[in-house]
Amino acid sequence: MATSKGGSKGGGKGLAAEVKPSADLAPIIGDKPMPRSEVTKKVWDYIKAHGLQDQQNKRMINADDNLRKIFGGKNQVSMFEMTALVNKHLIS
Repeated sequence: MATSKGGSKGGGKGLAAEVKPSADLAPIIGDKPMPRSEVTKKVWDYIKAHGLQDQQNKRMINADDNLRKIFGGKNQVSMFEMTALVNKHLIS
């Protein structure tokens, strides 16, 4: 069965569901709706482009001013915690 954009909210389920970034997340990944999988990719692209992955402990992400808004004011979070924090800034 082919996927369709019609029907219930989100146009899909799970990682394929399109979500809209919050105003705080938009400077990092853009403001257009996209699948959750693309959100994760774009966040990682931003982290790598700005050298924000901790060099001593690669599982930790250091926040710049944009990410600090997403991280609830924290200067550093684990990559696992980051996923949960980013999800709070996605609108279904």
